[in-house]
Amino acid sequence: MAETAFSEGYVEADGFRIRYMEGGRGTPLVHLHGAGGLRLTPAHDLLRRHFRVVAFEMPGFGQSPENHRTASMPELASTMAQAIKRLDLDTFNLMGTSFGGKTALWLALQEPESVLALVLEAPAAIRQAGARSPSGSPEEIRRLLYAHPERLGSVPLPDPAVWAKTQPLVQRLRGPDRDADLEDRLQELPTPTLVLFGTLDRVIAPEMGRVYRELLPSCHLVFVYDAAHAISTDRPEAFAEVVTDFLERREAFVISRAETVIHP
Repeated sequence: MAETAFSEGYVEADGFRIRYMEGGRGTPLVHLHGAGGLRLTPAHDLLRRHFRVVAFEMPGFGQSPENHRTASMPELASTMAQAIKRLDLDTFNLMGTSFGGKTALWLALQEPESVLALVLEAPAAIRQAGARSPSGSPEEIRRLLYAHPERLGSVPLPDPAVWAKTQPLVQRLRGPDRDADLEDRLQELPTPTLVLFGTLDRVIAPEMGRVYRELLPSCHLVFVYDAAHAISTDRPEAFAEVVTDFLERREAFVISRAETVIHP
């Protein structure tokens, strides 16, 4: 559904040719994907009804060439900031999923005047001790990422060759479970931030969300009922409802009391 509503484009930034998908109108909402790469979901389609959604494929992911050059997460964030500027987006909302949540945090720290608000979907920037990236057979990965994989039909998993190409980059950039340099900086970040965790997340412990609330000066924490790590796939309507409400109302944001979500 979402694919048909989005158009494909490319931008040259920091020596990379970076692919992106764009759809909708209004205030820009830039999305940085997780370790599995860019995949549009029904939540993207719901969000593009309210925002100009620009979903990037970061260098080294998907069909892009292997990325041997990027050495750190702040460096990847700087590259993506350059890509965003090449699209003449002076100010924008920023959304990061899992691995991309850490990229988004560093980008917001580097460009605080450009990022209007920040949404972190099951962010992997602060992890419980011993947290591991999803691995194993396709069936095992699906059980880790989704609350009810049997209900999802044919949700694609990354091509094994692409996955093998990407994993060295992910392992190089993900950093320690608790990144002291990042966490020290978070206390300086004034950007309004929404952190979402699924109550059934088997990759990042949902209770790690409370650390973000403690460290970030302007943080809302929301737990989404009956969702695992891939919240926007498990519960696209609930995810889009909460994100839209937050981005449109900011300080006046009050979480829905419907059964779609749980507020701590």
